[in-house]
Amino acid sequence: MRLSRIIMALTVGLAVVAVPTAAGAAAPQPQPTATTDPPQPPPYPPTAASLTVNRPTIYLGETVVLTGTNFGPNETVDITVTVTPQAAPAGGAAPARRSDGSTVAMAPVAYQASAPLHFTAYTNGQGRFTKSYKPSVTGLLTFTATGRESGRTASTELRVLHKKQPLPVTGDSIGTPMKLGGGLVGAGAVMLLLTLAWRRRQRFGGAAH
Repeated sequence: MRLSRIIMALTVGLAVVAVPTAAGAAAPQPQPTATTDPPQPPPYPPTAASLTVNRPTIYLGETVVLTGTNFGPNETVDITVTVTPQAAPAGGAAPARRSDGSTVAMAPVAYQASAPLHFTAYTNGQGRFTKSYKPSVTGLLTFTATGRESGRTASTELRVLHKKQPLPVTGDSIGTPMKLGGGLVGAGAVMLLLTLAWRRRQRFGGAAH
């Protein structure tokens, strides 16, 4: 009898110990979750940067205004200028001509010191800037602007022509009017002498009759 009680007590103890173990095994284990950083917004607006000039064609000695937009806010923008010389004489610059039809060569006039081919501009909080520029050479000028922090870049072109020159007064230009005037004076003197001679002849001829 005592032995059966001992066996029963051992059975109950094993059952008590086994219940939490089974419960722990049956409980769902938490699964590890992958940690990912949320996507960061781009530091600058996705719109492409742009660069424009207020006038596409000017004459040497005039000034243009460069305008850049959609660059980084409050950043330094480096601007480079590439010059392509004109292949033909500037339009609108008619050569001076002598009276015999030959042309007079006209040397270009230096209007200012050499303009820089590398300079900087500074954007405001909206990524916009304006910069004045006065070219010192003729040809096709290409401006390229690059933001130092944003890396955004844009370009635009400007055509610079020789300024229209007044026709110079040459020796031949003065000589032709003087020759024409001298001829008219001479013809007038001859006509005056002929008139006086005719009147004198009429007077003396009438007296003889």
